[in-house]
Amino acid sequence: MVLSRRTLLAAAPAGLLARPALVRAQSSTPIRIGEINSYTSQPDFTRSYRKGWELALSHLNDLGGLNGRKVEIVSRDDGGTPEGALRAAAELVHDDKVDVLAGGYLSNVGLAISAYALQQKKLYIAGEPLTDALVWEKGNRYTYRIRPSTFMQAAMLVETALTLPAKTYATVAPNYEYGQSAVKWFRQLMSARRPDVRFVGEQWPALGHIDAGAIAGALGQGAPDAIFCALFGTDLQAFVRQGNTRGLFDNRLVVSMLTGEPEYLNLLGDETPSGWLVTGYPESLSDEPDNKQFVLDYTLQYHEAPTMGAVVGVSLVNAIASGVLKSGGTDSEKMADGFADATFPTPFGVCRFRAIDHQSTLGTYVGRTTKQNGHGGMVDWGYVNGEAVMPPDDVVRKLRPGS
Repeated sequence: MVLSRRTLLAAAPAGLLARPALVRAQSSTPIRIGEINSYTSQPDFTRSYRKGWELALSHLNDLGGLNGRKVEIVSRDDGGTPEGALRAAAELVHDDKVDVLAGGYLSNVGLAISAYALQQKKLYIAGEPLTDALVWEKGNRYTYRIRPSTFMQAAMLVETALTLPAKTYATVAPNYEYGQSAVKWFRQLMSARRPDVRFVGEQWPALGHIDAGAIAGALGQGAPDAIFCALFGTDLQAFVRQGNTRGLFDNRLVVSMLTGEPEYLNLLGDETPSGWLVTGYPESLSDEPDNKQFVLDYTLQYHEAPTMGAVVGVSLVNAIASGVLKSGGTDSEKMADGFADATFPTPFGVCRFRAIDHQSTLGTYVGRTTKQNGHGGMVDWGYVNGEAVMPPDDVVRKLRPGS
């Protein structure tokens, strides 16, 4: 499900892409996308993410670009900090004259780019930042988001966690915007549906500086029935290693956001714990047609299986392409309106940007972790459509000022 004429025609409004401009480049002025991400600080995700957007971009330009214009991506590394992202955004807007800003990985970085986009009145399509503040409390006219948010992923996990016997939970999450948002929504959604559930402890390690032994020890002392985990990357790897060593996960349910994504399971390898309830992506196991085509295209190009990062990279380019075509060009004000309700192809099927909050309907998979032949994977999984776990419009209006 990389971009093709067939997939664009399937996703876009009827007749929008039928004109010859889609397949025959005519203008010498390219459409420029300014892409920002944490390539050096978060390589586990961003390595395949870059490959995903490069693959989609290549296919798009093979079709002749958009409205007769070639599409270029000018990429910058934010170093994993809001300050680095703001410097990169300023260079892209003022020096490189980009038409659209895109990307982001960490939630605090995404919020910084979003605020800058509002200030500059420049469209920003966020890929990975998951905090709900990006489209709710701090949402703005110029910001749209691809990935399912912390609220959405917490809601997916809660649906299964509700049926389990655990009555006491402890939580562990990185102490910044994403982790705080993930814990907040898991607690609120669980408590609303299961008043008998109590939260008996919480741990907030600094991102990238976890003392995993101390964290595992503190969680174990509270003797919770279950743990909610929102760690990722090397923090997750260190936590799992210490938890395995100390028996923290023995006979204890763990509900974990993101852990089932291949980039993080690859890190865990033969240390992957079995039976965790997770959100993730069983890349080569899903036989849905769009995913099968995406896996084939990606594997033929790079000789490796895709990860969730690649899904985001491909979807990001497809979403921008579809939104530009729907908007009739790259005028920022027209795109700020035109991207609302734009539909676009992804490896998980056709998705759209909701007009009310600019959140994409892209979903994700929920399942259990397993270990086979020294590798982590997912079993008992199923895809959850993002539309199914979004709050109703009256709730969104209260959360997003001016919606």
